[in-house]
Amino acid sequence: MSELLLVVVCIGAGALVVRLPHPPGLVAGLNWWVMNIALPPLIVLKVTALSWTVELLWPAAAMWLVFFGAWLTMVGMGRLCGWTRGETGALVLTCGLGNTAFVGYPLIEALRGDEALGVAVVADQLGTFLLLSTFGLVVAAWYAGTRVAPAAIARRVLFFPAFIALALAVVLRALALDIPELLIPVLARLGDTLTPLALFSVGLQLQLRASWGDVGRMAAGLSWKMLAAPALVWAVLAWRGVSAPVADVAVLQAAMAPMITAGILAQQHGLAPALANRIVGVGIVLSLASVPLINALL
Repeated sequence: MSELLLVVVCIGAGALVVRLPHPPGLVAGLNWWVMNIALPPLIVLKVTALSWTVELLWPAAAMWLVFFGAWLTMVGMGRLCGWTRGETGALVLTCGLGNTAFVGYPLIEALRGDEALGVAVVADQLGTFLLLSTFGLVVAAWYAGTRVAPAAIARRVLFFPAFIALALAVVLRALALDIPELLIPVLARLGDTLTPLALFSVGLQLQLRASWGDVGRMAAGLSWKMLAAPALVWAVLAWRGVSAPVADVAVLQAAMAPMITAGILAQQHGLAPALANRIVGVGIVLSLASVPLINALL
């Protein structure tokens, strides 16, 4: 219970501070620390501690299922309801890519314990991050009527610190090499900063002002992202006989709210910026209740 309270307190603190005088560039600075300093050590520690099996690929595969399911669903809904090209693109991005890191890691830790973080990392890095850096860029460019260079996609993936940390952890695990004892407490302390700072940053970026004109689109997108997608992942993983601990984390990651970065990507490409902004904020708030509820059902 205290872990869930920490999630609410940190997001609430960010939502409060953004309305008070605060240093310029605070969000950018926090995000830089989280992605470049806190996340890589956490990945190294958690991934090297995993007992690797083929089954661990299912949480990552589940994120790909969510993304392409969202693409198919939002295109169909868009044609049926007469959405603009920009609105469809914004919903594909925000409802296909979940907040599996900034909100996902803290919620998984709170609901499933520290030992579940390794599986959450696999889902995030091999699933959501790879999708954002590849097909996410393609979708944004496609619906904005521009092009994206394959070389830019490759650089974004290969030089991302968290992805480098994941590759290092996989190599260490494959070679049965241990992390030096002297480094473990240092990595752990750096990794511990991720949860409060990431959640505080999420609170700083919350935008909850709704527009009645967007209600139908938001309802369609969030119904997929937070209800239909996790249900689909649960059904597929149950059909494939994936063990409960791994499958449950995959379902919870599938149920996470829309990703903030996906919303920013939509805004940068002019894809219904207001809609992208609102659906991310509303989705994050709703996920604080919906994800624990899904966890209880599991």
